[in-house]
Amino acid sequence: MPPGIGGPMMGPDSRSMDFKGSGKRLLAQFRPERATMYGMLAAVVGSVALSVLGPKILGHATDLVFAGIVGRSMPEGETKGEALERLRESGEGGTADMLSGLDFTPGDGIDFGAVGEVLLLATAVFVVAGLLMAVATRLSNHAINRTVYRLRGDVQAKLSRLPLSYFDKRQRGEVLSRATNDLDNINQTLQQTMGQLINSLLTIVGVLVMMFWISPLLALVALVTVPLSFVVATKVGKRSQPQFVQQWKSTGALNAHVEEMYTGHTLVKVFGRQEESAKAFAAHNDALYEASYKAQFNSGVMQPLMFFMSNLNYVLVAVVGGLRVASGALSIGDVQAFIQYSRQFSMPLTQVASMANLVQSGVASAERVFELLDAEEQGPDPVPGERPAELRGRVAMEHVSFRYEPDKPLIEDLSLVVEPGHTVAIVGPTGAGKTTLVNLLMRFYEVTGGRITLDGVDVTAMSRDELRGAVGMVLQDTWLFGGTIAENIAYGAAGEVTREQVEEAARAAHADRFIRTLPDGYDTVIDDEGTGVSAGEKQLVTIARAFLSDPVILVLDEATSSVDTRTEVLIQKAMARLAHGRTSFVIAHRLSTIRDADTILVMEDGAIVEQGTHDALLGAGGAYARLYKAQFAEAVVEVD
Repeated sequence: MPPGIGGPMMGPDSRSMDFKGSGKRLLAQFRPERATMYGMLAAVVGSVALSVLGPKILGHATDLVFAGIVGRSMPEGETKGEALERLRESGEGGTADMLSGLDFTPGDGIDFGAVGEVLLLATAVFVVAGLLMAVATRLSNHAINRTVYRLRGDVQAKLSRLPLSYFDKRQRGEVLSRATNDLDNINQTLQQTMGQLINSLLTIVGVLVMMFWISPLLALVALVTVPLSFVVATKVGKRSQPQFVQQWKSTGALNAHVEEMYTGHTLVKVFGRQEESAKAFAAHNDALYEASYKAQFNSGVMQPLMFFMSNLNYVLVAVVGGLRVASGALSIGDVQAFIQYSRQFSMPLTQVASMANLVQSGVASAERVFELLDAEEQGPDPVPGERPAELRGRVAMEHVSFRYEPDKPLIEDLSLVVEPGHTVAIVGPTGAGKTTLVNLLMRFYEVTGGRITLDGVDVTAMSRDELRGAVGMVLQDTWLFGGTIAENIAYGAAGEVTREQVEEAARAAHADRFIRTLPDGYDTVIDDEGTGVSAGEKQLVTIARAFLSDPVILVLDEATSSVDTRTEVLIQKAMARLAHGRTSFVIAHRLSTIRDADTILVMEDGAIVEQGTHDALLGAGGAYARLYKAQFAEAVVEVD
């Protein structure tokens, strides 16, 4: 058996998170959407540019209102210079300095027409900025959805290219978690952060330009808190990122446990393991809680810290700005605009900080998906692949060796020739390598030495589809998918099949009778667990599926272990018809199958220790005879 089957499952790669590398690789997934991304960037730049102009325009409106109030309080007929000189002569030099930067006319009140025009312009600017942001959001959503769509396709294609050994060494629920939860988390993270992140970064740049334009001094004051904010964000990010990695690993482990317990819920109840299952669930759940709590808490500290920096920035700007207005270096409208800019400057920094937990979580999921995409694949098929001139079913194994682990040989120097149309039964104790032999024939695993040929062609020189299309398999573990009985049987055919062909295959497998007793016959819908259908009936459906595939080679791995003796006799007769002119490999313990085989192979420790007919091997009194006496003596009475 491969490692991991029936023993402790190996977890996913536990290497540390490469945040920078995985983040870059995630962004690289957007290359096919370059045109859309450029359009989004253009829309965001336009929106941000108009948004940062808004406070400056509103500041001009404030100056117009304040100038009207000041001008109305002064005697008509004076010039601005005369009015300021009068204020200084009367001992109000501070007021004169403050008003020196204001464009007012003594005796004139508020010019509501000019104020209205400025406010209308501001409204138009903000409306257009909003429309451009809506366009940018739509383009961003389109690019993200298309990118995640392709990523899902890459994962699906990757799963089909992974060797069987990959799944043998990992829990099924953990793999499913990467293909579902992690991809969904990536999608959600990108939707919630990408557009906002770009907007925030561009806003920071645009606001900085406006701040330096209005007052370089105030701009430098506003930037005092930036290095401190950067240090805080870096420190918090380094503390929280490992916790997000652990959070998604714990999610995968929890999903794996739930999937196992749900799939085997009958066994859990039969053996009274509900309490142990609940304890294991609680342990996984606690681990997920701890990791999630630490990740969210550590990253959540960032937002209040950034708010504190923002408020500190606001105080500094207000104090210095007030002093600049008092000295006449700036107008009240400019300071008002600058305070708005300082808020606009702090807000994106706070938003970027608040998105840190989402970004870290999304990149942690991205690395888990990339680990799956980077997993070692099975070797590529040769192009073009060879194929036998005529598929007859002659199988030859020449000095075949195989091992699951480099230091643990399983099969050593095995040679075997099976002629077309012959039925070969493979027997032996558990772990002897019976199923492994079939896995090597199907190229689920690759031989580590020697070679296997089909009609004279090395199977490694054939495409896997070509090879496996020539082989029909019926396994001990039945597999049905959600759908109708007819669809499950038709799954064995390479192309379209008619209902008559499906029913003919079911009759050949002696499944027709029980299918017609179901509520909707062949159109009865079952789930992937085959609820409502017994284990033996599910086996009959899979055998009918093999009939429909019309293979050159037939592989039966304990295929009749779930059916009663009478049904097995009927199936054996049907199998005899199906096997006529075809090569058959039968792995079984039940005497009726083995006794009728043309050749019986007895395997021990990965080697064929005996081969021959049933009677000849019994007469030899060797390993087969011992196995027969131990396993089959009681079955003779039952079958005969």
